[in-house]
Amino acid sequence: MSEYAKIDSYLEKNLEQSLAELGRLVAQPSVGAQNLGLQECAALVAEMLRARGFDVQIMETAGAPVVFGERKGRSDKTLLIYNHYDVQPPEPLELWETPPFEPNLRDGKLYGRGVSDDKGHIVARLFAIDSILAADGELPCSVKFIIEGEEETASVNLFEFISRNKGLLKADACMWEFGGVDHRDVPMLYLGLRGICYVELSIETAATDVHSGLGGSIFPNAAWRLVWALSTLKGEDERIRIPGFYDGIKPPARRDRELMEALPDVAEEYKSRYGIKGFIKGLTGGTDLKVEEVFTPTCTICGLTSGYQGPGSKTVLPARASAKVDFRLVPDQHPADILRKLRIHLDAQGFNDVQITDLGSDPPARTDPDKPFIQLVVKTSEEVYETPMQLVPMTGGSGPSYPFVHDLKLPVATAGLGYPDTRTHAPNENIRVDLYLKHARHMARILKEFA
Repeated sequence: MSEYAKIDSYLEKNLEQSLAELGRLVAQPSVGAQNLGLQECAALVAEMLRARGFDVQIMETAGAPVVFGERKGRSDKTLLIYNHYDVQPPEPLELWETPPFEPNLRDGKLYGRGVSDDKGHIVARLFAIDSILAADGELPCSVKFIIEGEEETASVNLFEFISRNKGLLKADACMWEFGGVDHRDVPMLYLGLRGICYVELSIETAATDVHSGLGGSIFPNAAWRLVWALSTLKGEDERIRIPGFYDGIKPPARRDRELMEALPDVAEEYKSRYGIKGFIKGLTGGTDLKVEEVFTPTCTICGLTSGYQGPGSKTVLPARASAKVDFRLVPDQHPADILRKLRIHLDAQGFNDVQITDLGSDPPARTDPDKPFIQLVVKTSEEVYETPMQLVPMTGGSGPSYPFVHDLKLPVATAGLGYPDTRTHAPNENIRVDLYLKHARHMARILKEFA
């Protein structure tokens, strides 16, 4: 019988109770972009930690509070677990099959805003701790939780918080907020996150919109000005035209390519899931596609706003125009440097009237795949998933891992309950109950083996 039989039995018998606790957390709105329910959600998270015997502090920042909890264990080893309690806005509400803050269990899945990103990960990890306490009466190692409320709004106060609390957050390793399986149900461990520089570009050419018949021939048009400015950022060859943008980039190492080659070809899966006919830059699939996906920086127009776009016609010359643009960054690019180069570029192109608003940023960060903690997380997955985790050198997304890797000097591993159709940030966000249970089982093994 597995040494984890008692733990697994506890998790299976108490699964319904744990999902009910998760439902309670999901039912508490905590929308970062709307500053909705953040204080209340922080208090609820703190209550859940205290129920497990954690010493808890709700620590104020210039924005949403950070919940910190610590419980000592048998060994001197300390695992720091990072999560966040804030969620994305639920809109568009009409696309939800059931209300976003009314958790709904159907067909083996639990639906609700934040159920995967990131409240399911919080509660599944607490569930793992419950199982160890039930089996052993104490934790095998010390555990610290840092659970913030601004991850969905670029973690604007987290870097300073970590800088001020390095002693409090001292640990030997870190479990990251997310993780999951791929389309084959194989668990994936992401070794790093791309950075991001997210900006809004805006321009105002008049005090008010003007009749297009009056102003079309003689007034500047904000929409055209913005379109022309945007067109200078990237060419049809997909090359970003900001001078110095590619300076200092570290190309993928041989080890990175080896890890990428071991992963399945995603080309056909992407085409099917996203309804695309092909890829840019002449890419067709294989290792080149996988490497390009995460090791090449990007410039993405995320949204454009100007003038009238409602039903029918309205002949108007727009006075204002704006665009949201994100730059995904790779080692060793830095958001502050990209922001500076963007300003210089726009000015040099004659667009000093385009305003840049910094909406948040994170530098890229990575962990060495051969760190002992990374190998431990991989090894402990095999009994749960009946296959070892696969290592992915970096994921295309971004997050605040930089201060954990570079300031706290921790190896950072991902593991979680996500799957390709979890629909984070979209209507009908959901988790699979079987993966929720597997993540709790995996976390219990991580904690015991880490000790």
